[in-house]
Amino acid sequence: MPLLPSTYKPPFHLRSGFWQTTSPTLFRKLEFIKPERERIDTPDDDFLDLDWYKQGSRSLVIITHGLEGSASRKYVVGMARIFHEAGYDALAWNMRSCSGEINRQLRFYHSGASDDLEVVVKHAISSGKYDSLFLIGFSLGGNVTLRYFGEQGDHIPEQVKGGMGVSVPLDLTASAIELDRFRNKLFMARFLHYLGKKVRAKEKLYPDKISSKGYEKITTFHAFDNTYTAPIHGYGTAKNYYFQASGIRVLANTRRQLLILNAEDDSFLSPECFPEAIARDHEFVYLEKAKYGGHCGFMSGKEYPYYSELRALEFARDFAGFKP
Repeated sequence: MPLLPSTYKPPFHLRSGFWQTTSPTLFRKLEFIKPERERIDTPDDDFLDLDWYKQGSRSLVIITHGLEGSASRKYVVGMARIFHEAGYDALAWNMRSCSGEINRQLRFYHSGASDDLEVVVKHAISSGKYDSLFLIGFSLGGNVTLRYFGEQGDHIPEQVKGGMGVSVPLDLTASAIELDRFRNKLFMARFLHYLGKKVRAKEKLYPDKISSKGYEKITTFHAFDNTYTAPIHGYGTAKNYYFQASGIRVLANTRRQLLILNAEDDSFLSPECFPEAIARDHEFVYLEKAKYGGHCGFMSGKEYPYYSELRALEFARDFAGFKP
């Protein structure tokens, strides 16, 4: 499909990638109904916590959060709210160790963990309550979501009508290089601080398999992933993890309508994260390359809704045929 021209034009004072990235987390005020929490089991004797916003619709949007996020993050809740107000049910799920309780197994979440999203999708379908599903993922969760579509290919459940990724680091190798740059130093320090807490929690459960010794010397994602993510999840090295888990590798296999919304001023993304060649020639993949938006920003100048939320609802209805 041709690349989609972006209609996102933020107010002048919001034309800053840094401000777009930080402001929603720090200052956005968003009120919505309290979700219904459900815990489901995974095939490997672990658990996932799901937050439901139900109203009896036969259509369900499933939302996947980003790195060190959760189902209660404002960007997730804002997306759930706009679909709920449009007549859909919404489900925001917490990846392993992200719901406030450390998960049971040694493994936790990572960019390639589309198997857990598959568990959530199958759980929703098996309830018998939904005829159609639409999947949305942010950042790391966007990579997980797009990997799911690519891995499923022709075997994707008929109920899944399409999906969307927002601020997606589709090429993990290139994105890790961008994140290690000086301009992202504050973000990196924050991510590593919270990831360190989970490493230490895991160490208490598996003292013979994971150690936090020397963690304070880790200052880059490559070092973190090489020490923890890759070996724990069977990738061996960070280099292999980035290659194997990158959504760009399987994106062309998708057989459902997909929209990728990435901003040019997103300091987390490299040019390789904008799959223009695939989108130009693919029947189902659409790329919207916005000039502004930062990382998971796309602010509209008001608390609600944001451009990314409006765009997701529009794409789901008009391109994916996802009706409430």
